[in-house]
Amino acid sequence: MMLLRPRFLSPSPISSSSSSSSPSPRRSPPPSSSTPRPRARHRRRRRAPSSPPPTQPELRRLTSRIVDLTRRRQLPQIMDEVGAARRRAVDRGAGGGLNTIVMNAVLEACVRCGDVGLALTLFDEMRGPGGCGVDGVSYGILLKGLGIARRIDDAFEILESIEKDTSIGSPRLSPHLICGFLNALIEAGDMRRANALVARFRQVLYEGHSILLYNLLMKGYIKSNFPLGALTVKDEILRQGLKPDRLTYNTIISACVKSAEIDMAIQFLEDMKEEAKRDNNPELLPDAVTYTTLLKMKSAPISIDRTAYTAMVDALLACGSINGALCIFGEIIKQAGNNKDLRPKPHLYLSIMRAFATIGDLDMVKRLNKRMWPDSVGSISRSAKEEADELLMEAALNNNQVAVKVETLSGFTNSLLRPHVFPQIVLNDPVEKYMIPFQETQPLHADLILEEVVMRFFKDPVVPIVDDWGSCVGIVHRQDCTKIDAPLLSMSRGPPLCVPTSTSVEHVIDLLLREKSKMVVVVKRGNMYEGSYASSSRPLGVFSLAILWKFTADATDIDGMDAAHQLQQDVEASNCG
Repeated sequence: MMLLRPRFLSPSPISSSSSSSSPSPRRSPPPSSSTPRPRARHRRRRRAPSSPPPTQPELRRLTSRIVDLTRRRQLPQIMDEVGAARRRAVDRGAGGGLNTIVMNAVLEACVRCGDVGLALTLFDEMRGPGGCGVDGVSYGILLKGLGIARRIDDAFEILESIEKDTSIGSPRLSPHLICGFLNALIEAGDMRRANALVARFRQVLYEGHSILLYNLLMKGYIKSNFPLGALTVKDEILRQGLKPDRLTYNTIISACVKSAEIDMAIQFLEDMKEEAKRDNNPELLPDAVTYTTLLKMKSAPISIDRTAYTAMVDALLACGSINGALCIFGEIIKQAGNNKDLRPKPHLYLSIMRAFATIGDLDMVKRLNKRMWPDSVGSISRSAKEEADELLMEAALNNNQVAVKVETLSGFTNSLLRPHVFPQIVLNDPVEKYMIPFQETQPLHADLILEEVVMRFFKDPVVPIVDDWGSCVGIVHRQDCTKIDAPLLSMSRGPPLCVPTSTSVEHVIDLLLREKSKMVVVVKRGNMYEGSYASSSRPLGVFSLAILWKFTADATDIDGMDAAHQLQQDVEASNCG
């Protein structure tokens, strides 16, 4: 400990006086014996300005590169690039060449990557002879690193030297300088030393009556075993005449949730809203952090259902916090993997799509529109389909993509209503009018081995299979053909989807999309109920998505072909989902 103290002290007057005494100058040699030598030295001096030191843009690029590598925790790469920059500066005759800003970024990288020893070495180089110098930022980074490394005595020694004004660089003792060290203590859960630090430098920390100090102390109580201690800090804030900010309320709510004080957390949420309304301060309204903190209550005895999740998303959208709404939406999707009752309804998708359409985020609206079909629960009404298409067009207009075709913006089912895409189809017509006879599909026998007919699936993506009596017993999809020596029946997805001949085309298309299938079997009316199949009834025909593409516009109609191609991609994406 005693060895570290001289590092941060200014040079003594004795050493400075001794260094000022220089040896006596050497005599110049006789001019007759060394005439060329002064010329050579003169030429060497002229070469120096031809290699300028690193320019400010070069140093800014290097600093940006260091910050980027710090995020990736690539400290060896940082040191290699800094070493290369130093060598280039030496070759130019510019000494070290790197300024304090660059080296402060390197210090921050060392602290972030956990190498405090290297940070101390670099700090000594910066403050030493020939170094770039140190400033308040350098001391703040070093104090934070010492706090993370639990070298508390060394950090206090530096603070004392700064307080006595004996540190190199003459840094000023400020709340910003101390708060980095205080935060490191709090992150480590060392509230005893954190309180000692506050008591030791109370006068400095209370300069300007900043709320930051109190927020840090509340954070420390949450990390300790006494989270409700944060409430006493809030009382101190009010006694000092300060106003809590959003971070203050979020920290208090987090403390209540951690203590399982749910009613208290809800009360602080209401206080937060009321104060924001009273002071007309939108910066105090709940944000994504507030609601995601409240989501931690799901580990408590109270349960959050789909209605509560949806209400949270609507509240965040009403506050203008789209990112917060996406956080809650992601939580819903995550929880829905284990609980199907939490699967969102189409209303939730449309609410988020409205928000993104307003800001012109066309890509996000298109993604939500595609995922609404396979991921939502419940029926999607015609009005919901039409609104989804309108939101796509609104997003395109707000994104200044006026030339975007309406066909590429619409979902599959609603696009069928446009006669220029499917001019030969009427949605209300019975499917019998557009089906193809069953025998024309060239069905395969269910007992055949895949190896014997594998080439058929290179040609057709989906093939019906029949039994000995000619009844359709299943449909085999190309992507399900994974065992070359297995019978086709084992790769079928069960009984085929069947509809009577009187079923409308629109209903059949909805069925294909809902069940994520590519083909439906058409049987005589009265032989079956939709969704089941009797092996005693023979199939009359099939209707598939491949048949649907045959009714698209002519090949000469480029717009129509582009629209049909886009619709096919939408359907395939929906089936994959």
